[in-house]
Amino acid sequence: MPSRSPTAHFLGLELATDQLRAAVVDEQLDLVGVEVVDFDSELAGFQTHGGIFTTPGDAYTTPVEMWIKALDLLLQKLEQNFDLTKIKSIGGSAQHACVWWKNSIPASLLRFSDPAHSLHDHLFSTGNPFSLPNTPVAQDTSTLPQALAIEHALGGPDKTAARLGAPAHASLLSAHALRMRETQPDVWRRTGRISLASTLLCSLLLGGWAPSSESEACATGMWSHPQRAWDEGVLEIVAGSNSFEHMGRLKMMLGDVDVQGGGRKIGSISPYFVERYGFSPDTILTPFTSDYLSTYLSLCPSPTDAVLSFGPMDVMLTTAPHYLPNRLYTLFPHPAQEPNEKRRYIVMLTSRNGDVPRALVRDMYTKSWSAFDRLLAIVPPGGSIGLDDKLFSFWHLQAEAFPFSHVKGIFRFETGVKVNEFRDLRANPRCLLESQLLSFRVRYARMRASNLFFSANTRTSPASQQALNTSIAGPTLSFDPYSTAPLPRRLVATGAAANFPAVVNLLGDVFNAPIFVPATQLDSAHAVAPAGPGAAGSGPAAQFAAAHRNAPAPGFASRAALGSAFVARWVWTRERAAGPGASAAPAVAYEDEVRRLLARRWNLRSKQQSAGGAHSPAPYMQHQRSAGLGADVLVEEEEEDEEEEGDYVVGAMGAGLASSLTLGLGGLGLDALGPASTPMPASTPPPRVRTATGSSLATSGSGFALSPGPGGSGGALTALTSPDGQSGTGTPTDAPASAGGGITPLTPVGALPTGDVEAQLGWAKVAEPDVDAFMAYASIVPEFVRLEGLLVKSLV
Repeated sequence: MPSRSPTAHFLGLELATDQLRAAVVDEQLDLVGVEVVDFDSELAGFQTHGGIFTTPGDAYTTPVEMWIKALDLLLQKLEQNFDLTKIKSIGGSAQHACVWWKNSIPASLLRFSDPAHSLHDHLFSTGNPFSLPNTPVAQDTSTLPQALAIEHALGGPDKTAARLGAPAHASLLSAHALRMRETQPDVWRRTGRISLASTLLCSLLLGGWAPSSESEACATGMWSHPQRAWDEGVLEIVAGSNSFEHMGRLKMMLGDVDVQGGGRKIGSISPYFVERYGFSPDTILTPFTSDYLSTYLSLCPSPTDAVLSFGPMDVMLTTAPHYLPNRLYTLFPHPAQEPNEKRRYIVMLTSRNGDVPRALVRDMYTKSWSAFDRLLAIVPPGGSIGLDDKLFSFWHLQAEAFPFSHVKGIFRFETGVKVNEFRDLRANPRCLLESQLLSFRVRYARMRASNLFFSANTRTSPASQQALNTSIAGPTLSFDPYSTAPLPRRLVATGAAANFPAVVNLLGDVFNAPIFVPATQLDSAHAVAPAGPGAAGSGPAAQFAAAHRNAPAPGFASRAALGSAFVARWVWTRERAAGPGASAAPAVAYEDEVRRLLARRWNLRSKQQSAGGAHSPAPYMQHQRSAGLGADVLVEEEEEDEEEEGDYVVGAMGAGLASSLTLGLGGLGLDALGPASTPMPASTPPPRVRTATGSSLATSGSGFALSPGPGGSGGALTALTSPDGQSGTGTPTDAPASAGGGITPLTPVGALPTGDVEAQLGWAKVAEPDVDAFMAYASIVPEFVRLEGLLVKSLV
């Protein structure tokens, strides 16, 4: 794949639940290429499903040996398809899991000496080096009793959050370690080292024990934020004694932690990889982090934005300027910051009941994702048209963190009364999604209403805070549900559920915010879209199998891998600036550096299109800009633009962005708004745009035209709506029946006109909020909170 930078490339790795992924970018953050190893298909001998094993008792595990073989296979693919001598820096991320090493392994185990043998051969030459071959993953909830025991020993949820920055939950490494000591003492005695999955990946490449990043140490439930060291009180609880033989041994098992902020290298790549695969001996390694945080870093959101990542566990992330722990959320140190800059944090809200309840509702009530999406679109808010008979459902298939740690089951309420099933079964998909999204909205608003986002000299006293917390909806809420102040200004959604048009529309209505998805994800969703009757290489079967997967389509990079590559690029720049003979330069924050590079790439691409006389794929973007924070488009210095414009080649990332915008705008027929040479006056507001589902358009008879997208594939993905319900650009048409009379494939969400600010960051707008719908949801928030309270108090 062509690249503007012939010399410097950066590798980002992601150890996900189902795949091991790699993304290579150049100095301008253009995507050079990707590689992936799928655990289920390429390592079928381990017989995993989605990369994991499920066993009775809410236990979810994965074989560590499979990860080692996957890394061997991935490096072979990278060697065959890339010039690895150009790799200057490597970053990485991984799922939240831990690895248990035997205490009998030699100290030189990771110093691989023979390049003729694979990593697997070296590690398993004298037997299995892991005391626990199948390790628990983040979805495992079998350790919940141990997590609650630690919480009780520390004095309750509030004191636990104050010490650890997080409430007690089943994914904490401290809970896993305590369970191991109590239930498998032989494994505990044979263990000499405990590594997080991200640290394992980094240690293998380093050829020695790599330190954990501080953000990863916080995820263990044994790290003290204030002291920035292992919390000896928690270590004593887990180890069973404060003697060195027990607590001291556990501290040695956990290893060192890098508290430098992630802005410095932790070492150079092992000579083994230089000799075996051809890496440069000067290739540096950066601290590896979690996949959720790496995804967040790849998007560079502003402090007023939020990122919602759909998956087996739904996660919502935003920036927090202060450390103010609370039992309702988890705080992580920002994984990419300089030691001398003011410490920043990322706050995370989680829900364990994500993809599994959605898939279960699909199987129970619709049988296909297209029908699931259609029911979401046509069922009214709250499951009914009436104002006083709204429906609510709560799907707690796995125990959540405080205060829902004891709540488990499916709960439905109709007119405020618990029922076994709704009278209208069609309401189940919508009520499920509304429950999931309203839960995030309520928790996010409560978090914003706290002092977490205010400086110390402007924080309110408890009495004043109580007065502010009394909303017009009553004293039970700590925020006003009708106000948009405690909600994000923009929301970026990732994961498979963000490919559903009805889901992103609902998300925009609940939060009253425009919804964006990464342009790379939009391209990936449409890469497997059906190409119409008679098209070769794709069709309804392929779309049905791949559209709802969290894994990107072949040839497309995951956001976590891109975030790791971006961090590698940033650290390499800082190391080069700090090298001998380099001129002193002020430190540049990670977000500022990435935004600068993305803006520079955007401006160069725009100049190239203008010089070539090419028609802009998004004429709307030439005059429509986002308002608010960060509305000014970043412009790189003119001399730097001219310096490299001549040899610039548009990379795959940029091409994907252009194609995604063309895909959405082509279906809209935006030429009716005026050609690029006659832009709409800036004072003219654009028509309100909402994403529409292809399945609902094909059957509702609303008169939307289904225009072919690029290459004649697929139907129109968006439609302009007007008060009379007619399309502003389309013409009435009869929708064709699904090919072959089988299951109608899900039509993924399409791009709406996107402002320059967001397009520079690689975002594509997919939904606009509806104020009336937002007010409707605001009116049911008090009842939603009341019913949640009944669940917490075990009154139903």
